Amino acid sequence: MKLIVGLGNPGSQYSHTWHNLGFKTLDCLQSRLAAGPFKMANKFQAQIATSRIGQKKIILAKPQTFMNNSGQAIAAIANYYKIPISDIIVIHDDLDLPLGAIRVAQDSSAGGHNGVKSVINHLSSQKFSRIKIGVQTTKTKQIAANNYVLKKIGFWDGKKAKAAVEIAAAAAQELVSQPIEKVMNLYN
Repeated sequence: MKLIVGLGNPGSQYSHTWHNLGFKTLDCLQSRLAAGPFKMANKFQAQIATSRIGQKKIILAKPQTFMNNSGQAIAAIANYYKIPISDIIVIHDDLDLPLGAIRVAQDSSAGGHNGVKSVINHLSSQKFSRIKIGVQTTKTKQIAANNYVLKKIGFWDGKKAKAAVEIAAAAAQELVSQPIEKVMNLYN
C-alpha cells in the first residue's frame, strides 16, 4: 500500500493559490487513475480517495488541517494503515525551484517549508519521498514568502503551473512501481 499526499489548505479561498499545487496534483492523479471521489475521513482530518496501480493499493490524501499542521493527518493515516515511511509520497510547492520545475527527492530536509516541517515532526523522519513543484517567479523576491504562496495564481503562470501539476502526477504514478533513483533520473 502506498500513501500519496498532496499538501494544501482547505477552503475555496485557497484553491487557486501556489500553496495548493499539492491538492491540484492529487486531483489530476485521481483523474488519471480513475480513482473514487475524495471523501472526508474525520478520523484522519483528511479527504481520502483510493485506487490501484497494478497490484498496489493507493490512498490519495488531502490533509484538511491547513498546511502548517499537515503532519497530523499524514501520521494518522500512516499509523492506522501501518504504512511504512518509505511508502509515503508527499507532493508540495517549492519556492526555491523555478516555476514549472519538478524535483523528486527522498530523505531531504524541509528547506523552510512549514508543511514539510510538520510532516517530518509527526513522522519523526524525513525518509519519505517528495515531489516538489517549483513556484518561483520574478514576483517571489518582491513579496514575503508566506504572502506569496497564498496569492492567487495568475493566468499565464497558471498555464505553467498546470503543466507542472500534470508532470508531478505522472512522477507520483512512477514512484509507486519504480525505484526512486529511476524516477529522479526521469523527472529531475
